[in-house]
Amino acid sequence: MGTHVIKMPDIGEGIAEVELSQWHVKVGDLVVEDQVLADVMTDKAMVDIPSPVHGKVIALGGQPGEVMAVGSVLISIEVEGAGNVKASDQAASEPVAVKAAAPAAAPAPKVEAAPVVESQPAAACRPAPQAPVARDADERPLASPAVRKHALDLGIQLRLVQGSGPAGRILHEDLDAYLAQGSHNARSGSAPAGYAERHDEERIPVIGMRRKIAQRMQEATQRAAHFSYVEEIDVTAVEELRAHLNEKHGATRGKLTLLPFLVRAMVVALRDFPQINARYDDEAQVITRHGAVHVGVATQSDVGLMVPVVKHAEARSLWDSAAEIARLATAARSGKAARDELSGSTITLTSLGALGGIVSTPVLNLPEVAIVGVNKIVERPMVIKGQVVIRKMMNLSSSFDHRVVDGMDAALFIQAIRGLLEQPASLFLE
Repeated sequence: MGTHVIKMPDIGEGIAEVELSQWHVKVGDLVVEDQVLADVMTDKAMVDIPSPVHGKVIALGGQPGEVMAVGSVLISIEVEGAGNVKASDQAASEPVAVKAAAPAAAPAPKVEAAPVVESQPAAACRPAPQAPVARDADERPLASPAVRKHALDLGIQLRLVQGSGPAGRILHEDLDAYLAQGSHNARSGSAPAGYAERHDEERIPVIGMRRKIAQRMQEATQRAAHFSYVEEIDVTAVEELRAHLNEKHGATRGKLTLLPFLVRAMVVALRDFPQINARYDDEAQVITRHGAVHVGVATQSDVGLMVPVVKHAEARSLWDSAAEIARLATAARSGKAARDELSGSTITLTSLGALGGIVSTPVLNLPEVAIVGVNKIVERPMVIKGQVVIRKMMNLSSSFDHRVVDGMDAALFIQAIRGLLEQPASLFLE
């Protein structure tokens, strides 16, 4: 038997260190080639680290939340044959093994003792099965990000669920079975009272994507001089056009949402407001105005908010934009978005869809100087030419960097978008 040591890989783009976000294995696990061992977080994206070999995990090189240098030992795996560690180098890897094995001999608090994915909202407390799985509090069961998100939404602690997948991996069906068992317990009178006092607490380490989001949001609010502008838009006409195009071409070209119309309106409006399609390097005191419109589309994923970028939106048709938005959103939510797909935006579009509320104050995506926020569409009575009519209305809640963008220019820019959407034929005039 030999030892195969996997070192923190060079992610590229001059990155010297990354954050260890999550382990998918523990000491003693058997792993196969291409199995994901860990997730690491760069400045832009989450990256999977797969195993190049079959073997048994004998040492972990760090804990979630730890920043590790490129080239440092990430994990050691016992393999058939000689492995990739020479006898003379074996001693160098021993401290790593001792560090990883120490908790087994003398249990101590670990950062991952309260992972985010196993938090249990107070309003979603559910009864546990009569015979829950016996796992240690710091043991992380195998489950995909989608299953973890589903469990979080349901208020289920994954460490109590029996997994039926390979290597005990928890599947969606296992969550259903757990809930069914809980319902049976409730009917039999073994469930806790719905009004019972609760005294539990949970400490959740801010690591990985959540840490990066927190850092970027704090930096944006500290460095930029935010101001927001809200404008009401009558989207009745553009919604009628969208419905017509979907009915006529949806089966062959794909369905259109409102987002590609908004992207098109931003592209056209930016022709007259180039100072808004810009990035501000406040350290070098340089504003770069871009001819290309690279629209970042804020997307919620299991690991937090990500901003994939629709490159060269100025050269895309409605359907091309729609397809690219859908492709990037899928890649971001599944963790498959490449680094270059998550960088380079010149302006950002953010939308909460049906949850968009009436008004929001979006935070800038530095070093950009503008972000356009979309609120929900509602039907309201409006007075038009002395008549009360029902119209579809929507607010745009947008923020700008007042160091670069004057208030009047911001208002005129949003009003230009309003005019384009209220007269959608103008979106396509040259």
